[in-house]
Amino acid sequence: MNTVIASPPVIFPHFYENPRFSPSRAGPANNPSIMASRKRKAADEDDGSAYRRERSGSQESSENYDRMSASPSSSPAILNRQLPTPSNRTMKRMRTSVTGRPLTLPRLLETLDAQAMRTVLRSICERHPGIAAEVVATAPRPTVPSALNVLSNYESTFRGSFPFGGNHGSDYAYNRVRQALLDLLDALGDFTPHFLPPNESQTATSLSFLDGVTEIIHRLPVWNNPINNHHKHLAYEEMSKAWALVIREAAKRGAGIQLQGGWDQKIVKHNEQSGGRMQGAVDELKSGLGWMGHAGNNQNQGPGDLGSIRQQLLSGTYGSNLPVRVGSW
Repeated sequence: MNTVIASPPVIFPHFYENPRFSPSRAGPANNPSIMASRKRKAADEDDGSAYRRERSGSQESSENYDRMSASPSSSPAILNRQLPTPSNRTMKRMRTSVTGRPLTLPRLLETLDAQAMRTVLRSICERHPGIAAEVVATAPRPTVPSALNVLSNYESTFRGSFPFGGNHGSDYAYNRVRQALLDLLDALGDFTPHFLPPNESQTATSLSFLDGVTEIIHRLPVWNNPINNHHKHLAYEEMSKAWALVIREAAKRGAGIQLQGGWDQKIVKHNEQSGGRMQGAVDELKSGLGWMGHAGNNQNQGPGDLGSIRQQLLSGTYGSNLPVRVGSW
């Protein structure tokens, strides 16, 4: 019987095969359960370390934020200054509207000077007479200083209208200042009746105003041409009538006692400076002081008293030594 005997396969070694055999790895490391537990433990350690790093980073960021937001206590510039807080700081909100609109009346009036205000008010009163009456009733009463101040402004404008150099009494100078002179005299004529009775009941107020206005007339220039002096002469005549009216009304109250205190001497002096054009006021003063004639005659008079103005008025001899003006004024 023929028998086939299986022979083992012949394995030829690889030419590059390492003849050195690796050590056996059999043991606990090759156990799948142990390897799985180690992987879970490593994963847990990685998660813990990542959590700690994240927490550490968050704490460091919070510390940096607190450190940056905190005010440095060592800074000398803000050591004693309290930083504003929302509770004690009020912020004004800007208007959100940016459209154009006119000014309100109070703001508009703030932009007007005195002259512009008078112009606007005069224009309104001319168009609405009812408003004019209300303004007159509401406005404060003018005083002597305020009225004289206005007249002084007109006089300053008149003085500033003269040409530089030259003769201030010439016709050329008169023509240059004529309008300013008329404005001054018109204002004088408008203010004077306001301080006369019966509109003004206080004699002292009327006399004080007339004294100041008469001084303004004295300061007006005398022109070379007599015709140009007509305005000044006419102003003296109006002042003489105003003085006579005040003296006459004062004599009715207290027998003219309010005319004492030097007013008699001032009136006489004004008449002398006017060249006798206020003689009507002097005559009215003589009548108002006539009640004192008997008392004055009974007193002992010395040489100085005989020449006093008051005694001349009482005796009727005042004016005898004044020069008589002849010709055109």
